[in-house]
Amino acid sequence: MTDLIAKAAIDRRLAEIVTPVIEDLGFELVRLRLTGGNVTAKTLQIMAERPGGGIEVAECARISTAISAVLDVEDPITDPYTLEVSSPGIDRPLTRLKDFETFEGYEARIETSQMIDGQKRFKGVLAGVEDDEILINIEAGTVGLKLDWLADAKLVLTDELIKEMLKARKDAETLNEDAFDEIKADDGSEED
Repeated sequence: MTDLIAKAAIDRRLAEIVTPVIEDLGFELVRLRLTGGNVTAKTLQIMAERPGGGIEVAECARISTAISAVLDVEDPITDPYTLEVSSPGIDRPLTRLKDFETFEGYEARIETSQMIDGQKRFKGVLAGVEDDEILINIEAGTVGLKLDWLADAKLVLTDELIKEMLKARKDAETLNEDAFDEIKADDGSEED
């Protein structure tokens, strides 16, 4: 396994089907999970974002419509299900090696599939990536964990994380006046 985007076999199969659709629309698949089953209705949860991060509700709807059409043709899920397309959120899952680089300096919870030095759960500050190891600063020091060892990883919702995400969103929404063309006056001259 090279990432945590889709863990179960059915999730990986579904990811193979929907990833090209998502990428063709200019987004990246962050995580895919098919949940529910025998007793409860199934839900196909898809998290996506722009390559630089972020996604709007209208973009989620566009992805949902495109994925629905492909899944109707491919028909990989035999039982009725609900499709949910969303952003990864502030306390997002960390599913790709690049996520651990992007969020270096932020607090995270990581769970491994097997015991590593007597523990499976690690909580600390992400310290980047070195080769194929994710580095996390915990009380005992810096620990290196291979992505293949991970069962789950996500950011911890902290005041600092919320503040940074709100600032990034505000910065993205701020209009850049240099991005606009000059306005031509009625007499053909340019105005600033």
